[in-house]
Formats: sequence, C-alpha cells, structure tokens
Amino acid sequence: MASSNGTSSGSGSGCGSGSTGCEDQTSKLHHVIVDEKKQKRMLSNRESARRSRMRKQKHLDGLTAQVVELKKENHQILSSLNITTQNYLNVESENSILRAQMSELSHRLDSLNEISHYLNANNNMNMEISSAYHHDQGFVHCENHPWSSSSAYLNQPIMASADVMFDNY
Repeated sequence: MASSNGTSSGSGSGCGSGSTGCEDQTSKLHHVIVDEKKQKRMLSNRESARRSRMRKQKHLDGLTAQVVELKKENHQILSSLNITTQNYLNVESENSILRAQMSELSHRLDSLNEISHYLNANNNMNMEISSAYHHDQGFVHCENHPWSSSSAYLNQPIMASADVMFDNY
C-alpha cells in the first residue's frame, strides 16, 4: 500500500533484486501522487472558478445597480427638461402677448400724438386769428385767457413709459 509521503508499506515485499515488482510499485506510487496532485489541482481550480463566478456576480450586481441609478437619474433629468421646456414656452407666449400689447399701445400713442399735433396746429391758427381779431377790435391779448395757458400743454407730445403702459394688464 502507498502512503502519502511516497513510501510503501506492506509486509515484506521489498524491492531487492527483482525489478518488476519495484517498477510496479513505483508506477503505482507515481500514479497515486499524480492522482493526488490532480485532485488538488482540480479542487484548486474549482475554488478559483467559484471565486471567479462570485466576482463576476458581484460585478454584475454592481452594474445592475448602476443601471437602475442611471435610469433614475435620466428620468429626473427628463422631468426637469420637460418642466424647463414648459416654462420656456410659457415665457415665450407671455412675451408674444406683451409684444403685441406694446405694438398696439405704440400705435395708440402715435395716434394721440398726431391728434395733439393737429390740435396744436389748429389752436395756433385759432390764436392767430383771435389775436388778429382782438387786435383789430382794440382788445389786448391777455395771458390769463384759458386758451393761452393750455397752449403750453398742447404743444407737448404725449409720452408714456413701458411701466405705465403695462400696469393695466
């Protein structure tokens, strides 16, 4: 029988002069040692493969968790983008309305300035006629006359600023 240390044990069968018995025993011993090494190597390989599978599984679990986290982050970014886009569209709409209102109010202001200019021109003409008439009649032109004092205001264009224009809206 072979022992683990490579020596044979048995009752009196020695390897003296006969080489066949010795060779058989050595061959068996060699096979036993090779088988033991093979078994150890197989166990080592199995353990290594098990560790490798565990590392792969751990890596896969980490990647899966990362995918879940990235999907969550992507969803949050898309939600934020949608909210920002909606806010942008609201501001664009409001700006469009304000531009239209500003245009309308500018047209109104231009019209009022034209009316004021027309009234000033007519008032100046009426004052000249009145002044000539009063002068012919012997009246002196009086600065306290109601039309005289308002003519200073009629000569001024109508002005409005943006904050006044949009207070009512």
